Amino acid sequence: MLSLIKKHYLTQLIIIMAGCLLFLPGLGGVHLFDWDEINFAESAREMLVCGNYLDVQINFEPFWEKPPLFIWMQVASMKLFGINEFAARFPNVLCGIVTLLFLYNIGRHLKGYKFGVLWAACYLCSLLPFFYFKSGIIDPWFNLFIFLGIYFFAVFTMSVHNAYKHLGLSGLCFGLAVLTKGPVAILIFLLSFTVFLIYRKFKLKCNYKQVIWFAFILTIVSGFWFLLQMIFGNSKIIAQFIEYQIRLFQTEDAGHGGFFMYHFVILLMGVFPASILALPTFRRKILSCETSVKSKRVFEWTMILFWVVLLLFSIVQTKIIHYSSLCYFPLSFLAAYYVYQVIQKKARIKTFQKAGLIFIAAVWGVAALAITTFDQWKKLLIATADEFTVGNLQATSSWLGFEPLIGVLLIAATIYFCWKINSKRSLTMFGILLGSTLFYIFSIMLLVVPNVEKYTQNAMIEFLKSKADEDCYFLPIHYSYAHYFYGNIQYKMPNQDNDAERQQAMNGTIDKPCYFILRNTERNNEQFLTNASEAQRLYDKNGFVFYVGYPAEW
Repeated sequence: MLSLIKKHYLTQLIIIMAGCLLFLPGLGGVHLFDWDEINFAESAREMLVCGNYLDVQINFEPFWEKPPLFIWMQVASMKLFGINEFAARFPNVLCGIVTLLFLYNIGRHLKGYKFGVLWAACYLCSLLPFFYFKSGIIDPWFNLFIFLGIYFFAVFTMSVHNAYKHLGLSGLCFGLAVLTKGPVAILIFLLSFTVFLIYRKFKLKCNYKQVIWFAFILTIVSGFWFLLQMIFGNSKIIAQFIEYQIRLFQTEDAGHGGFFMYHFVILLMGVFPASILALPTFRRKILSCETSVKSKRVFEWTMILFWVVLLLFSIVQTKIIHYSSLCYFPLSFLAAYYVYQVIQKKARIKTFQKAGLIFIAAVWGVAALAITTFDQWKKLLIATADEFTVGNLQATSSWLGFEPLIGVLLIAATIYFCWKINSKRSLTMFGILLGSTLFYIFSIMLLVVPNVEKYTQNAMIEFLKSKADEDCYFLPIHYSYAHYFYGNIQYKMPNQDNDAERQQAMNGTIDKPCYFILRNTERNNEQFLTNASEAQRLYDKNGFVFYVGYPAEW
């Protein structure tokens, strides 16, 4: 018994150490990406600049699209590490470690130590889940809170013991999810709960006191920030916040549209290899040999959560890759569930799974090969690319030379897994498969992404950083948040969305010099100079052109 306890705590220590070793390297080695990463980091920076920790702001104006919990995490991180990329992303490193610990412990309680390790491994070693723990976006914490809320509620539905404890924890987690990203967390829970009731033919042991307790905890936690806004007379922000949430469901926000099956494709390709490993669990008979009531109930809830989230965000008009990221939890659970059966010799990896694994590994492997040899063949694109892209292609990267092996190793390891899985020790073979995908995504994040950024936004950000200490304005003539964060602004800039403010900056009716940033195409230059004839061209670099305009009285 003592050895099992030691093994349990040692495993958790290994998870923490692995999280630090995998998530921390290179965390601040690449600039924050427009829009989402810079958006949230800038809100945190402005909180620090003006000392107002209640209101979320962008350009020192109210920003009503997101609640403040994740921004507060970034503020705390920036107080520790300074205002930089590392600090902006560090909260998600903590989220990654906490997530893996929860998955291991929940899995261990469900089906034992080995299953707990498998679940954590399936999540960690899938491409997009790993990627998000090295990012500065809201979704990792938002998803974790919702998943834990669902899990604790699922435990409540199967046991009368500690009912108020599990309901309270569930309400707490859903409340924190609302404070992280908004009321869509409650919508996801209500839809999942409705499906569960229908599936269970409305059989649920629950009394009105428990309902009140759950609603009370949820309301107190989720309404905390909204109540403060009302107390301080900012109820208008709440109305704008709600209007924005509704608009996301009805329209394509910021041009982020897509076809109905968009998230199906994202999950299949992006949550490799867990997505393919999980496919057989969608059969109706998958639970026929399951003896654990608790495992069956959690399986039911994860399957319900998966379909609710996938269908909900397939219907939503705005299509953004991380909208379906909550599905990573169900997919990794289902993958671990099937892998566990294979290890116990109760199932086999099927031919269609092998074909899917090899196909997707080939796609990602070839993509890595193409990107890491890009400087050698990019001239082929110049003849057909638009002006802006041609400018981007003029950038050069600093490859070490061995990066193409990243994709080759992924393909080779996947083929070897598919060849030997049913004839060798299955646990070893799964170690090879998951280890190869972990090596792939870790290497991509550490070695490839910094070079890819040089072809995209690097020239613009380096320009902004060079002017960050000047008393000036910045105005990109394309939608961006980069000038706020990397320009280190200390006061309001001309608003890109305000035609009057933009025109004032262009014709010189301002009190400071203004730097303009354009995507360098002939049409953009002509349109800009029509409105800003006195602006002086500074230089162009890698697809961007930079102008400066001075106040008319200068």
